[in-house]
Amino acid sequence: NRNNNYDKIKLERSLILEFKFFIEACDEGVDAVLVIDRVSNEMTLTGKMDIPPSAVTRPICGIMGTLRLVAGMYLIVITRKRNVGSLLGHAVWKAVDFDVISYKKTVLHLSEIQSQENKTFLSMINNVLNTDGFYFCTDFDLTHTLQRLANTSPDFHEMSLLERADQRFVWNGNLLRELAAQPELHKFALPVVHGFIVMKPCRINGKIFEWILISRRSCFRAGVRYYVRGIDSEGHAANFVETEQIVLYEGAKTSFVQTRGSMPFYWSQRPNLKYKPKPIISKTINHMDGFQRHFDSQLLIYGKQTILNLVNQKGSEKPLEQAFANLVSGMNNGMLNYIAFDFHKECSHMRWDRLQILVEAVTDTQDEYGYFMVNSEGRTLAQQRGVFRSNCMDCLDRTNVIQSLLARRSLQSQLQRMGVLNVGQRIDEHAEFEKIYKNAWADNANACAVQYAGTGALKTDFTRTGKRTRWGLLMDGWNSMIRYYKNNFSDGFRQDSIDLFLGNFVVDESDGPTPLRVQKDWKFLTLPIIMLVAFSMCIICLLMAGDTWTETLAYVMFWGAASVITATIILLNGQDFVDAPKLVHKEKMD
Repeated sequence: NRNNNYDKIKLERSLILEFKFFIEACDEGVDAVLVIDRVSNEMTLTGKMDIPPSAVTRPICGIMGTLRLVAGMYLIVITRKRNVGSLLGHAVWKAVDFDVISYKKTVLHLSEIQSQENKTFLSMINNVLNTDGFYFCTDFDLTHTLQRLANTSPDFHEMSLLERADQRFVWNGNLLRELAAQPELHKFALPVVHGFIVMKPCRINGKIFEWILISRRSCFRAGVRYYVRGIDSEGHAANFVETEQIVLYEGAKTSFVQTRGSMPFYWSQRPNLKYKPKPIISKTINHMDGFQRHFDSQLLIYGKQTILNLVNQKGSEKPLEQAFANLVSGMNNGMLNYIAFDFHKECSHMRWDRLQILVEAVTDTQDEYGYFMVNSEGRTLAQQRGVFRSNCMDCLDRTNVIQSLLARRSLQSQLQRMGVLNVGQRIDEHAEFEKIYKNAWADNANACAVQYAGTGALKTDFTRTGKRTRWGLLMDGWNSMIRYYKNNFSDGFRQDSIDLFLGNFVVDESDGPTPLRVQKDWKFLTLPIIMLVAFSMCIICLLMAGDTWTETLAYVMFWGAASVITATIILLNGQDFVDAPKLVHKEKMD
């Protein structure tokens, strides 16, 4: 069976010679060895007998892929993994450590500028690899929901993991292009997803079941908070995440799927030193084209859609809500249902119980959509016929709170139908499981937030405890300050890192200059220095008073005015002072 050969490959040894890499599969009875020529870049298969005895051996856990940088080709491997749990008997792993190995022995062939650029590109790759949340399985497809896997043909299961994977969620798809081009090498290609996975054995009423939460982050239109909003021309939404809740009990299995994603039309919200930049809706692009592509795809994959738009219905967010509502109305598709719920208004003054207003409003719809269920005999008892697509501005904090409430309601029904919960029992009556459930959803929120916004999620105190606390408000304030700093002063580098990793930017094979050589405008350094000097002189004048108070006042007013004027100029030209991406063309970012 071709599938068994592919699925059982576990890469555990990389043998490095001067001119070749030998990647040895360590499964018992498997003789396959991948040979990578470090000079010609050619990839071939051979047997273990062809490995030179003099080769230096090091263990690896899998191949992420290969990538060209300024110095040439690099091999990216997983060097350490941690077991997350077992899904239907298949071990699921979290990739913990990686190594980026150059094909070339030295970088002496590079100029000083090229060498520096190569180091910058390497740091970008490591920046992505060091972002927590990469998962893989050597013999099970993590990119598909249980329902999608159940509705496939026998031919589908004959394919390699790489061929049958949902490309939306294969984060190393670009890195695997060389391997993908040669079908005989697919056994070494390991699809890796990015997001969050938790697997917990749980007990209710003395009955042990497995509760699993999987969030798959799309690699299409991927990026960071303020630099990637809305959709692209193909209809891919920013920060699109598919979240699946799975229950396994005595051979039966159930699955409930939700999605989240940026409002699917053309809008942006570029950082400009202001705490909350004003979102801008494009006036030059036909929004309906991309909007239609997005939902045509969503309806095909998931069935009916209920959109839960949680943004504010006043202030700067109001035009976005109105645009979304108008586009849904204009599409005039009976399979699309739109609900606007002003999260902040409804839950103001700590009235978090009012979230039940939304949950109760969609009760009938959720019952109609249902969930996927297979009994212990392998017979499909139910299919999920629609999903809730939730969004706020970032599709993080507010979105995760609502998703956890809808998942809880589905889980209540799932556990009762599987016989874990007795009739009339509620999940929140079981404190041990309640704690597991709330903490897992809060951890899911943090993982998605770190990957998109750079910090942990806000409002996780409610997700963990079921109520809003003052300590939670303080932590939200702290995380908001960290977000402000990162969004303005480090997210350009993070966006470049993601674009390089995913292949949105390709390093040119020629020796020409890269976009990294673009120099900052003179204002970038000059004005902040002037402002700092002026502010410092103002403080010094206050602390070291002159001979008369009028002299002191004159100095303070002069330096104070200089610092205020400079600060005003900086704020008015805020986009010139933030850390902007260098590798993506402006028209692509817009």
